Amino acid sequence: MSGNFDHGLDLEVHTDPLGFTYGSNCTGPTPELRYLDDIRATLLDPECTGPDIAYAIVMDIAPESVRDDLRRRNLCFGVVTYAAGRLGREPVRSQGHVHKRSPHTGISTPEVYEVWSGRAVILMQEHAAEDPGRCFAVAAEAGDVVVVPPGWVHATISADPTVPLTFGAWCDADYGFEYEAVRAHRGLAWFPVLDGDQLTYESNPSYLPSELIEKSPSPYEALGIAADTSIWRQYIDTRDRFDFVPDPRLTRVDWEDFIP
Repeated sequence: MSGNFDHGLDLEVHTDPLGFTYGSNCTGPTPELRYLDDIRATLLDPECTGPDIAYAIVMDIAPESVRDDLRRRNLCFGVVTYAAGRLGREPVRSQGHVHKRSPHTGISTPEVYEVWSGRAVILMQEHAAEDPGRCFAVAAEAGDVVVVPPGWVHATISADPTVPLTFGAWCDADYGFEYEAVRAHRGLAWFPVLDGDQLTYESNPSYLPSELIEKSPSPYEALGIAADTSIWRQYIDTRDRFDFVPDPRLTRVDWEDFIP
């Protein structure tokens, strides 16, 4: 993995082929692979060419020493690594989804992203309906954290086609993804487009007109997230720090007016 960000897990990321190697102090599943054919329905050009495998994902990775604690908290840590390259005019990206309502709480849950290498843009919008509501493109580099609010549609973009993107994330252990509404609109309200190496955006005519706000990540002090330590180490230092992920009612943050 390129870059020197110290994420704190005993895990090696591979980009050729895409995958992961667990060290002696980390366990997890065999990676799931997402193929270009899996995400065509939400691309600007569904017939485009690009890397056959767009990204690899592992969920529920952790040292055995904290697994019981994570289960009690209903927390799950996942890691994703993307292929370098492009999907036609677009950068390599996920197809976009909404988190299913968790059986643990009955509500959709947030997600806490942390970029490990490459450059990312988290595209997100309030609704999967014809009116997408507020739309954001949050740009992040290695070490940056981005929080996706509960119930928001979101997709992760690899903003630099020459450097594979890798990120970690805290999720609800009852995670599940809803794709139907996104696919019905042929993607999110905005498509990321590479003009040379410059990332721009084109609106998706399947939605009502909207404004895309491009920004850096907000400071998340109100959520108790520190800016100078990896989100894994923050959990190790303060075990209840991310309890709001499986249950967003635990924080006094106003999620309706949240600015990511």
